Amino acid sequence: MKNLGIKISIFLNYFVFAILLNSVGIVIAKSINVYHVSESQASLLEAFKDLPIAIVSFLVASFLPRFGYKKAMLSGLALVFFGCLVMIFGNSFVYTKILFLSIGISFALIKLSVYSLIGVVTSSKKEHSSLMSSIEGFFMVGIASAYFLFPAFYSDTDENAWLNVYYLLSGLIVISFIFLLFSKIEYEVEAIGSSLKEDLTRSLKLIIVPLVLVFLASAFFFVMIEQGIMTWLPRFNEKIFKFSVTLSVQMASILALSLALGRFLAGYLSKFMSWVTLVIICIVISGGILLSVLPQLKVEIDSLVEIKSLADVPLLGYILPLIGLFIAPIYPLLNSTVLSSLPKNLHSPMSGLIIIFSALGGTIGSRIVGELFESIGGAKAFYFLLIPMLLLIIFVLLIDKISKKNALKES
Repeated sequence: MKNLGIKISIFLNYFVFAILLNSVGIVIAKSINVYHVSESQASLLEAFKDLPIAIVSFLVASFLPRFGYKKAMLSGLALVFFGCLVMIFGNSFVYTKILFLSIGISFALIKLSVYSLIGVVTSSKKEHSSLMSSIEGFFMVGIASAYFLFPAFYSDTDENAWLNVYYLLSGLIVISFIFLLFSKIEYEVEAIGSSLKEDLTRSLKLIIVPLVLVFLASAFFFVMIEQGIMTWLPRFNEKIFKFSVTLSVQMASILALSLALGRFLAGYLSKFMSWVTLVIICIVISGGILLSVLPQLKVEIDSLVEIKSLADVPLLGYILPLIGLFIAPIYPLLNSTVLSSLPKNLHSPMSGLIIIFSALGGTIGSRIVGELFESIGGAKAFYFLLIPMLLLIIFVLLIDKISKKNALKES
């Protein structure tokens, strides 16, 4: 099969970075418990992860095709390998910032390359949507793995034992690096312009296209929702449901598994129904889950003592993370809709814009939830997520309206 090697490499790289990137919620909880920082201070880790993603994406997206996707991914893997080693031997909150800084820079290179290569190795919009959903679904499998991987290294007698997980992660990075190094990539992508300056100029002009602008707002609001839930769910489980530290992280894996299943299903369902209809249904159900679960937490919280066993987890503890099943299809469907409608030589700069606005949405969403968590409590903090949900519905409808208008002009 043509390009099989690079497809496997894409899945493998995405899996490794899923564990690293989305361990931020776990590390936030550990930073609060081990390094004794406040919730608002710990929430800064999201910014150390997301802002480098945005900055690097802006700086390199336009000329990445010239540099080479394979070189970019190898560079990202090498950088994050050293970030893991720094975390092991640094063992302080300062070094968690350095770790997530390296993860952010590296992931920008990986995600730009992956999103651009999807357009290269697929030949139709349906194939593009299917591969995009599958890769994003596999990403969520990696996230779910993190929720089991990290607790496996926890110890009741040694608060620093959890750092040993980074030895294992360093090994996975080395394997991924070697596999990618020997993978053959068969593609040819034309640069956007005749020089780096022209590449950047034409890339920036994308942002003034109405469809692109509205789409970027949608990506921003979606990631605000996703990261607001994903980053703070381990801490939410610990504070609101009174789960033990280990159980809090393991129960958060239900969210990741729900997201994985939802994205795999999205690739299938998008063949039979409009992406707009599917996205709006998913948003409405997600909001309904929040509105049905959060009001009940006041009653539940007073009667709970620390829970250490899955058998003792209340029903609400299982229902809340199932929201992932419904928010999951939104992101890949939005991305695929816009990317597959653009020429392939614009996929890298468009991917850069997606990553930038996604990173900003993740940082702002996590920061707001963190501040609210500290000031008004976790149960009330999650009500904030209903606002970006409503805004996302509005912008999705605008995307559909603009797309139909553009289609009429072309015909």
